[in-house]
Amino acid sequence: MYSEIARNKRRSIFFIGVFFIIWLAIGALGGLLFKAFYHGTTNRYHYGQYQQYSPPVHYGWAPVYIGMGLCALLALGGVLYSFSSGTRLVLKVTGAIPADPHHYQQIHNIVEALAIGEGIPKPEVYVINDPSPNAFATGMNPEHAAITFTTGLLDIMNREELEGVISHEMSHIKNHDIRLLLIVGTLIGMAALLASVLWRSALFSSMGNDENNNGNAGIIFFVAGALLAAVGFIFGPLIRLALSRRRESLADASGVELTRNPAGLISALKKLQQNDVPFKGMNHSVAAMCIDDPLQHHETWFHRLFDTHPPLDERIARLEAIASGQSI
Repeated sequence: MYSEIARNKRRSIFFIGVFFIIWLAIGALGGLLFKAFYHGTTNRYHYGQYQQYSPPVHYGWAPVYIGMGLCALLALGGVLYSFSSGTRLVLKVTGAIPADPHHYQQIHNIVEALAIGEGIPKPEVYVINDPSPNAFATGMNPEHAAITFTTGLLDIMNREELEGVISHEMSHIKNHDIRLLLIVGTLIGMAALLASVLWRSALFSSMGNDENNNGNAGIIFFVAGALLAAVGFIFGPLIRLALSRRRESLADASGVELTRNPAGLISALKKLQQNDVPFKGMNHSVAAMCIDDPLQHHETWFHRLFDTHPPLDERIARLEAIASGQSI
């Protein structure tokens, strides 16, 4: 299992590198589009019935370098934003609130005990008032992490099952899984937002007075927006899938190693398997962090192409193999 965790961390670094290369490629393509279509301001000189146009401006390779530099800065800005505000944003978007230590004393006690077992600081504990049973961890490092539970999960799980769920989330924290998902999710959201801005710019640029250059600028904005949209809705989710799917099985195994009791997590996953209540307001970015993908049971076949979790049947079978002493 330790070799699998090490291999998965190497794959994570590889995919994060691929994501940055995609951003740089978008900047380079944007610069090439600018170089090909935009030729500077065209001035008109009237001599009787004739018009003379100024010669086009040649920018060399500067637009390509500038485009790559801008996209690199945007990607780095997204990473820095993830480090500074990503956790708070996730908690705010999901409606999570701090779990009262008196009302949720059992949860606090289990989280504290398992954190000691993992050798990490106790994560903050949050709850979401939602009937759909689920839980997720978030945070940039073990020193600044949080575990969030829905009220639906707390209502149906006994102590042994809660211990299994918490051990799973604690493993994500210790292995820094949540940091990678937070960074990738932020870059995906930023790409989608920039795509929307560029498409609006393309619309407005087509309404200008200079039909030649404004039309060319519209083409540049539209194509650049399409490239960013591909990152936001296709390449980004696929990379997040590659980062997430294997990590869920590893977190299951690591959690069982922490508690020495696979029965708790197996029973918890079986209860989650029976869930047919959708998680309100959940999106793909946060869904990738949950112990059970809340979109997997309630969406169309298209969404299943981007599932970030292995099927629950498969995860349960692996844990039962561990419980019987088999090697996985």
